[in-house]
Amino acid sequence: MTELLEIKGVCPDRFGAVKDAFAANFTDAPEGLDEQAARFSVCIGGETVIDLWAGQADPRSHTPFTETTLAPVFSTGKAVMALMIATCVERGLLDYDRPVAEIWPAYGQAGKDRITLAQMMSHQDGLPGFDAEVDPTIWFDRQAVLDRLCQQAPMWPPGTASGYHPITIGYLAGEVFRLADGRTMGAALREDFALPFDLDLWIGLPEAEHDRVASMRKPMKAASLGPIDAIKSAAFISRGSAPGGRGSAEWRMTEIPSANLHGTALDLARILGVLANDGLLDGKRILSPAVVAAATRERIHGLDKVLPYEMSWAAGYTRNVGLGIFGPNPDAVGHCGWGGSCAFADAENRLSGAYVMTRQSPHLIGDPRAQRLIDALYAGL
Repeated sequence: MTELLEIKGVCPDRFGAVKDAFAANFTDAPEGLDEQAARFSVCIGGETVIDLWAGQADPRSHTPFTETTLAPVFSTGKAVMALMIATCVERGLLDYDRPVAEIWPAYGQAGKDRITLAQMMSHQDGLPGFDAEVDPTIWFDRQAVLDRLCQQAPMWPPGTASGYHPITIGYLAGEVFRLADGRTMGAALREDFALPFDLDLWIGLPEAEHDRVASMRKPMKAASLGPIDAIKSAAFISRGSAPGGRGSAEWRMTEIPSANLHGTALDLARILGVLANDGLLDGKRILSPAVVAAATRERIHGLDKVLPYEMSWAAGYTRNVGLGIFGPNPDAVGHCGWGGSCAFADAENRLSGAYVMTRQSPHLIGDPRAQRLIDALYAGL
């Protein structure tokens, strides 16, 4: 199948099934080969083993997708957001088991004074969205978002259940990070990871980089959330549940750690390698094994109030147990993004990987294209 499509990059012979699966994701699509692009990257033991890309970054201008093309990965960026919080825990600036209100007193309003950082990061604090309709431009005013969330009461008793926070968790975690570290999360990602480790990852993308961003093709239909109630409506459906009204350029430049990370699949796989390799990145210690364990252990398990799945949440990561979307290891962790992207880490196999694409699907988690690649990957181990 691979001869039907010009696939670039590297893939050892023992992972030939991965390359075939990558090609099949294109040839099985109704839009045709020229209407999409994708990249799949895998690191084992911190070394790049698979890195495949193909397609058109912008079909209208016939711009090819290359190794320097940036993809918006939406919620897949939450995996990087969670790692940034873990770096503050590593430095003793934060503690997963301490109340968020200790470092951010305003957050403790309306019955939120005892919510811990781990509970907030695992979507247990009851703030999946705004409890009243707002103008979608509010998301471009960080302080206005924070003020409303601080004043808002939880939509369920904190600590009793998870309810996925599509956008709000980025503002909450971003503010906790800023108060602990002194920098925005986007600035710290740039200074602590992107520059020293040559990682092409951005939270808040400068306008000078926008020409490198791939054009996305939106899903043909909406995702299925199951029966809709006030909680799901606040998270995904109500007016103002997501940023809007300002255009894509301003959206890219705004720092929204939960929703608008731009990067490459390879560098997502590399940074997630911290979790797969006992806290090391390119041989340098980023996190201690104890903090890796604290960041990735289960914080709550049960039917999520927003996603129509039984979820096991770590401190910002989706845990693989019960889902099987990140290979056979139930203790693998990662995150999926709107339209099908994902990034994951498997410490048992010292493996990390990421998938990005331009043709979006309606799958909330476990996009079949990513699943096809991950299944072929593990078959070759």
